[in-house]
Amino acid sequence: MDWLEYENKALSAGYNVVCGVDEAGRGPLAGPVYAAAVILPNGYVVDEVNDSKKLSEKKREMLYDRIISECVDYSVGTATVEEIDKINILQATFLAMRRAIEGLEVKPDIALIDGNKKPGSSIDEWTIIKGDAKSANIAAASIIAKVSRDRYMLEMSQKYPQYQFEKHKGYGTKLHYEMLEKYGLSDIHRRTFLKKILNDEQ
Repeated sequence: MDWLEYENKALSAGYNVVCGVDEAGRGPLAGPVYAAAVILPNGYVVDEVNDSKKLSEKKREMLYDRIISECVDYSVGTATVEEIDKINILQATFLAMRRAIEGLEVKPDIALIDGNKKPGSSIDEWTIIKGDAKSANIAAASIIAKVSRDRYMLEMSQKYPQYQFEKHKGYGTKLHYEMLEKYGLSDIHRRTFLKKILNDEQ
């Protein structure tokens, strides 16, 4: 497994500063969608890094701290629930990705994007399907995005304790649907994801 295959291709093509970009939170019923952009030192792979969905929460937290201390630069971008409902989740994800790239203080020449669609930032972009399991920079971005969003949802669990966000992070679990039936929608629920429940309330 060559974690630097795409990074090395980019460097060989004349790009000097490569960033990886990934999102977290496209699927949940509540909360913003997050994206992260990470620039690792050229030739560097964070030990034990892997697709963030395959790692335990404890391991992700540990790697989050390591990535932040060892990367050249990183940035987190979000798109709000209101933006998700207004422009749809795909466009909101692209918006969060562009914000993450624009938030970097060290300006990259190219962004390696997880997935098969380009968010349309101001720099060159290469898409990599399942990039979080193929590229060191995307894998690092995956962890930063996931941990950042999980921490936000833990904060929201204090504000809206009835929904038990600490247990499901806003995803559509059986428990979450049960809480929605009991309490209705909160301010951080995505209306477009919950039209049926919204219609039943009305």
